[in-house]
Amino acid sequence: MMEKQVHLRPLVALTSLVIMLLAGCQFADSNTTGNAKSNVTTKAHANERPNILVIFADDLGYGDLGYTGSKDISTPNIDALANNGVIFTNGYVSHPYCGPSRSGLLTGRHQARFGSEMNSAHSPDDPYMGLPVEEKTFAKRLQEVGYKTAIVGKWHMGSHPNFHPNNRGFDYFYGFLGGGHGYFPDSVKVSSDEYDIPLSRNGKPAQLEEYLTTALSRDAAKFVTETNDPFMLYLAYNAPHQPLEATSEDLAKYSHIKDLNRRTYAAMIDSMDQGIGRVVDALKQSNKFDNTLIFFLSDNGGVYPEYWMPNSTWASNLPFRRGKVSLTEGGVHVPFIAHWPKGFGKAGEMDGLVSSLDIAATALGIAGADVSQAKLDGVDLRPYVTKQNTSSPHAALFWRLEEADHIWAVRTPEYKYLNQTLPGVGKSFFDMQADPYEAN
Repeated sequence: MMEKQVHLRPLVALTSLVIMLLAGCQFADSNTTGNAKSNVTTKAHANERPNILVIFADDLGYGDLGYTGSKDISTPNIDALANNGVIFTNGYVSHPYCGPSRSGLLTGRHQARFGSEMNSAHSPDDPYMGLPVEEKTFAKRLQEVGYKTAIVGKWHMGSHPNFHPNNRGFDYFYGFLGGGHGYFPDSVKVSSDEYDIPLSRNGKPAQLEEYLTTALSRDAAKFVTETNDPFMLYLAYNAPHQPLEATSEDLAKYSHIKDLNRRTYAAMIDSMDQGIGRVVDALKQSNKFDNTLIFFLSDNGGVYPEYWMPNSTWASNLPFRRGKVSLTEGGVHVPFIAHWPKGFGKAGEMDGLVSSLDIAATALGIAGADVSQAKLDGVDLRPYVTKQNTSSPHAALFWRLEEADHIWAVRTPEYKYLNQTLPGVGKSFFDMQADPYEAN
């Protein structure tokens, strides 16, 4: 995608970022022995910095987790993170689908600023089809301050070498470059279909020998076990994005769900939850769990049977309206959790406006990175979670769909104003205090 300059409307109120200095970096001693001790101390402090784990589900319906009210899908591991961490009850992504949502997450900047407002096609020969190289991921910023960085799973930020994860701040990559992938080994073949091509590990083909969600979880657990330096892991699951494919073992758990599509979707979520449990166990067994900041969220709402995909009925975004692609709550209001025993404890629910853009700012803040020139749109959430600041992290959030004119939304803590040409939507204004589900 060709880079372009886009100026956001002055509807988004940006909060100043908190700049944290690394402890132990200001020691000075002319004595050689003193300098050696200082260096050891500095390194020790650096190694005590929190690990960061961002778990990104794909097309997950808001109402399809235990902690958000699901009665027919079991998610004990995700629920445990929610119940022992902080639940952002007004947590949003910056775009209602796929690639643009990931652009915002990975940069901490609104994707409209740099033109990443549509999905990047799988185009290995196109040096412009992807996240603009001028934009720095927060993985790169963490890499620059000594973090080991990894992505396991879905990239969807361009498939030309310019955009490869290893060239965008990630020391390690295992997964796929496109927008999706088949879940079973027999779906992998030489093909022009991006869903069928082999997985990759640091630029080399990697064999898929088991169910994809299991393979990604196993690889992520191995990374956290073997990495002793502070790390940032971006675990970008394909689940429960199409194709709807699940193991027979997981399907058997959901025989009570009569609709086959929803039963398969439920089994896919169950497998993802098992995988998250595997990664959490790896953190605990390597004594890293208490000092690892875990974020869990979805890239957008679950699919909804819009007129162009009328049979997409398997996800539930209840209690919200519509779903993926829509700027109503069902498209952008997502399950959003932060869990950090050492830093946040059991913080409960927080109802201020929180954005996926805030993950970068928060991660960089706890890492001690200098972001004074980064022009981030997200804010460091720490003072809000710890209640040092009791206001909303954002005065307003903004959305725009670039592929059509006049599709946008603005949300403040009190109100939401949107314009989107979908049945029953159009130009709408909602009192979010009295009508949080946009019913009237």
